This record gives sequence, C-alpha cells and structure tokens, in this order.
Amino acid sequence: MSHYQKLMIKIASMLPQKLQSPFLHPAGPTTVFFWAPAFKWGLVIAGIGDVNRSPDKISLGQTASLMFTGSIWTRYSLVIIPKNWSLFSVNVFVATTGAYNFIRALNYQKKKKNLLK
Repeated sequence: MSHYQKLMIKIASMLPQKLQSPFLHPAGPTTVFFWAPAFKWGLVIAGIGDVNRSPDKISLGQTASLMFTGSIWTRYSLVIIPKNWSLFSVNVFVATTGAYNFIRALNYQKKKKNLLK
C-alpha cells in the first residue's frame, strides 16, 4: 500500500461515517478518476470563454477535437466499471461547448466564402 493510500485511509477515518464511503469510492477524491475530470473543467471554462470570441479567431480543428473527444469520453465514462459520473458530466460539457463554438466558426467560414463569390 502506498503512502498516499495510507494517508487517504487515515483522512477517511477522521470523517463522519456518512462521508467515509463516498470519500473512499473507487471513483472518489482519493483516486485519479476524481481529479482528472475535476481539472478537465478548465477546458469547459475555456470553451465558455470562446463564446465571446470573434468567430474568425476560433479554430475549427481545435473545437472539432474538443467536440469529438468529449463525445468519445462521455461514452467511455458509462461503459467503465465503476461508472464515472464526474467524467461523464465534464465531457458532456466539453463536447457541447466544442460543438457550439465549432458551429459558430463553421457558419462564419461559410458566410465568408459566400461573400467572396
């Protein structure tokens, strides 16, 4: 057992009985399965920030990547055991913000192309 695991068990023993089970859950805050989705919310915040950005400055490739990886990881989070609802929720938002910004940029590119004809 690693030092980290021993520390987490010690912390859990100091928590009220109701909180010990969620704290030590296989997808709980004692594992990477909790922290990776937590930090991934940064991508969602960046995507929301891009909503205010001019569509000519939005990368189609980058937003398409976010849209597709968000979709893939959303599906993955439901087929792994245990199901990781935190991973699911963050990836729904990554895919949604990516899709929204992709559509904005794509519409801008189409309008720009039609004006040049």
